[in-house]
Amino acid sequence: MSKYFTEIWDYIRSNPKRFVVQTLLALFAFWFFFGDFGLVTRFGMEREHRQLIERQSEEQKRIVDDRATIRQAYNPDSIEKVAREKYNFRRPGETVFIIR
Repeated sequence: MSKYFTEIWDYIRSNPKRFVVQTLLALFAFWFFFGDFGLVTRFGMEREHRQLIERQSEEQKRIVDDRATIRQAYNPDSIEKVAREKYNFRRPGETVFIIR
């Protein structure tokens, strides 16, 4: 193990400028990929952005459906239908059969 460190130290002493440049390039590459604004973070943010856009479109569809349901709720026929199905209301003289 000490032989390995000795070889590294000899390389550093023989080429100090080259070692500094290589170290700086390695640090820059590490920062470029894994830093706060690096590629890994960027790809994660883009994936999250796509998911949020999909979720937004789904919510917009639900809003449109809910608005249509609200508009339909003002129709007297739909009020009667809901009253009969959900609350088991009936007209006088009618017999209600509940099938489960």
